Amino acid sequence: MSFEVKGWCPGALRPMLSGDGYVVRVRPRLAQLSVDQVLGLCSAAEEHGAGLVDLTNRANLQLRGVTQAALPYLLAELTELDLIDPDVETETRRNIVTAPTWADGGDTHRLASELMARLSELPALPPKMGFAIDAGPGPVLRDVPSDFRIERSRQRGLILRPEGLGMGIPLAPGQEIDTLIRLCHWFIESGGAEAGRMARHEAPLPGWAEQSLAPAPRREALRSGPHALGTVLGCAFGQVKASDLATAVVESEARALRVTPWRAVLLVDGRPGPREGLVWEADTPSLRVDACPGAPFCPQSTVETRALALALAPHVPGRLHVSGCAKGCARPASADVVIVGENGAYGVAKNARAGDPLTQHGLSAEDVLAQFGAK
Repeated sequence: MSFEVKGWCPGALRPMLSGDGYVVRVRPRLAQLSVDQVLGLCSAAEEHGAGLVDLTNRANLQLRGVTQAALPYLLAELTELDLIDPDVETETRRNIVTAPTWADGGDTHRLASELMARLSELPALPPKMGFAIDAGPGPVLRDVPSDFRIERSRQRGLILRPEGLGMGIPLAPGQEIDTLIRLCHWFIESGGAEAGRMARHEAPLPGWAEQSLAPAPRREALRSGPHALGTVLGCAFGQVKASDLATAVVESEARALRVTPWRAVLLVDGRPGPREGLVWEADTPSLRVDACPGAPFCPQSTVETRALALALAPHVPGRLHVSGCAKGCARPASADVVIVGENGAYGVAKNARAGDPLTQHGLSAEDVLAQFGAK
């Protein structure tokens, strides 16, 4: 099946048209929203969209089902909530994912804040390029798509690690963002724009960017349940009703919400416990599944995805990915089982990504369910 790869990601100022209307993406600064921002966003999603909030794998929020007529009113409300940037250029450059367990004044908070303040010093990077500020005790964003990562080294200092390379460049205290900006300029000057992403850029690093330190051992992603900072709640497929999200924030008495790249939210200082429409139990099968909206919500998909994924989830051990097409938007990484739409039918592979060769083709939904004992 053919599909169209966009050269950019949707934003608020540059939304993307999908099968159910415009997709408007909000990029929370430091991955955090105040309670007022959450409630305002949820109200806007119900008034101007489909009443749903999506969580992306880069810790952003998306509102779906926005019509052309509603778009100006939605953008006005998001502007009033201070949730969008002043212009498209700033929005595109502010492609930063922040480890959600940051503390005030800590390295992750400090460096993400400095990078946001110095975006104008970056060169014109390809629009899908992004940064991961992951400066806690050990990296937690290893599987989150990024091009340049600031992480902790095994020696406990900070390193800058370009995507695709195993070792990092030592960072001098106070000069971390200087070095990051310098490496971004090298990327453009060495022809990186043609490659489009750091992992595809074949030019050797400059002499001053010596890779000499290994990153610290990775740490686990947040899981649903109680947390030292409050409570974590999962969202099946990264989607929640706006009304349920607003109610969860109010009832938990959280003081803020942090968006994670793991289809979950961290309610800062929120009281632990189950909440309607969100997932409290970490071992719930739906949290092991990635699935895009599928047909009819995405024009590039010819198959339904999420009902099939929910039916299969209890029967597939490990990670399951159901993708409407070979783009694999819901999960760029490999999954234990991947099921991909192909011209109205399904294909299947194991230990693969959506764009990898499939071992089975032309299956109906009933065929897939029967194969995994779900029927």
